[in-house]
Amino acid sequence: RGFEITFRSSDDSSLQIVKYGEYIYDNIILFAPGTKEFGGRLDAEVLTEFIDAGGNILIAGSNTIGDAIREFAGECGIEFADDKNAVIDHLNYDANDDGQHTLIVASPDNLLTSELITGQAKRAGLPFLFRGIGMSSDPENPLLLDVLTGSSSSYTANPDEKSLAEYPITVGKRTLLISVLQARNNARVGFVGSLDFFSNDFFDSAVRSNDGKKSDKSGNEELAVSLTDWIFKQRGVLRARNIRHYLKKDKSTPRFYTIKNDLVFNVQFDEFVHGKWMPFNGTDVQLEFVRIDPFVRATMKNKGGQLEAQFCVPDTYGIYKFVIDYNRVGYTHLFSATQ
Repeated sequence: RGFEITFRSSDDSSLQIVKYGEYIYDNIILFAPGTKEFGGRLDAEVLTEFIDAGGNILIAGSNTIGDAIREFAGECGIEFADDKNAVIDHLNYDANDDGQHTLIVASPDNLLTSELITGQAKRAGLPFLFRGIGMSSDPENPLLLDVLTGSSSSYTANPDEKSLAEYPITVGKRTLLISVLQARNNARVGFVGSLDFFSNDFFDSAVRSNDGKKSDKSGNEELAVSLTDWIFKQRGVLRARNIRHYLKKDKSTPRFYTIKNDLVFNVQFDEFVHGKWMPFNGTDVQLEFVRIDPFVRATMKNKGGQLEAQFCVPDTYGIYKFVIDYNRVGYTHLFSATQ
């Protein structure tokens, strides 16, 4: 996909992501769930600062989660289950399971409905193989999205214990298998509770559920490709350019407008698709004409990515701004204010 990849051990004593005050990576993949402490100059605080600077991170877990990963996940509103715990499902497991029912078959019905994030994985209808740890998310964090959950019969516990000593950490569809976060600066973070989810074995494996349902291939590869495309900003990225506003009658832009003027506002919206900027085809972008509160709100017409709104200036004097605040699931948050 055009990325230059550097492989480093998580406990490398020379590990760093900043050099001469600049970040040397755009994206970070952490496939070292059991690392108790990162080497070099990397820790949860540094990872958080990387996100604050607009970087993107993908993290995969397993039955053992080190303190470094737990601390960073907590900063993002994600809590992993305790060590030695796994997602268990006695009704939805694969025929190759070892008897503990931890090789679960996750239904595409429990997948987030957003093709920007999950691609064609839901439409394809292929089941997913998952063997790993469950997660829970902060319900008060609006930046988190539940991408894939367990079934209503799933729960997270220690599979080596024959009976439950206490109520499971996660139960039913509150058992998170995959979650993503898009920060307010549009940085993206992905949490996947299973390192095996990304393995060639799981990508290529046929799925034979205990209820007799069969599939020649899992949906893991389709979802993994789409998910990483989104996390690393290969899709779902918007930009606004060529903002103009003028009088409708003569297309001039005076120093100020007066009440009852008929105005035209237009802007070019582009979407990043397959490595190229393409015209955005959305039809739900709104323009607000704001003086403390919006006095005008108009849905803009889209002609090949050129968005336009026409309206009459309110008969109330003041200093106004043209505001676009576009926030949709899967897209980067696009805010523009022109005075």
